[in-house]
Amino acid sequence: MKKNADPQPQMVLKVNEATLDFGGLRALSRVNMTINPGLITSIIGPNGAGKTSLLNCISGFYHLTKGEIKYGDKYLTHSSPHQVTKLGIARAFQNLELFSGLTVLDNLLLARHTNLKYNFFQALIYVGKASRLEAENRAHVEDVIDFMELEPYRKSTVGNLAYGIQKRVEVARALTLDPQLLLLDEPMAGMNIEEKEDMVRYIIDIQKESDATVVLVEHDLGVVMDISDRIYVLDFGELIGSGTPEEVVKIPKVVEAYIGEE
Repeated sequence: MKKNADPQPQMVLKVNEATLDFGGLRALSRVNMTINPGLITSIIGPNGAGKTSLLNCISGFYHLTKGEIKYGDKYLTHSSPHQVTKLGIARAFQNLELFSGLTVLDNLLLARHTNLKYNFFQALIYVGKASRLEAENRAHVEDVIDFMELEPYRKSTVGNLAYGIQKRVEVARALTLDPQLLLLDEPMAGMNIEEKEDMVRYIIDIQKESDATVVLVEHDLGVVMDISDRIYVLDFGELIGSGTPEEVVKIPKVVEAYIGEE
């Protein structure tokens, strides 16, 4: 995949004292994280640990009860998903957020609509800026299709594809936005071993070839240990450990809560 010709500067994502309440339920409790640029950082923990809730707060779908989230010099704490996307942050969802009745190509082109910055008159006559931007966006989408090896499915209706291919389209949809920060929420859930191996290769290539920062939520501990530069561990909304893969497996609380005794 080609690097963005005009890349945004890489920035640190900081989560400070993040607390999230739903009525009487506390989903996150004073969570602190520093996501350094250019790395693969994984967030792990049992079901209900708060992993997806944290991604929802970063991407603007939830707003913290207390604390703050900062990306570079921009505060995301009260931002909308649209505002977060404009900062170069993209999200692939655990539950597919695709248009099942459209083709793979149309889904990816639709994801690029925020890049089509021309007025009504330019769109009406479809010359000059409008036609140039349409051509540039289509070329970028075709590049993503090639990168994610979706060429055989580009004209296929998404709803008719195998689940593993749909998960790949979901990641491709996020990639069309040229993200500097890519949030992946269980991109390998429901996949077989071969499909997981392919997705691991795509994630590594995304990080290397586009210089993107990757935040990965994943249950497969083997995958996490193999590809992560740093790991954060949540349990019942609290951060119970962090460090390199080698460091995390030695933290007693992490072993007890998630990894399990040998």
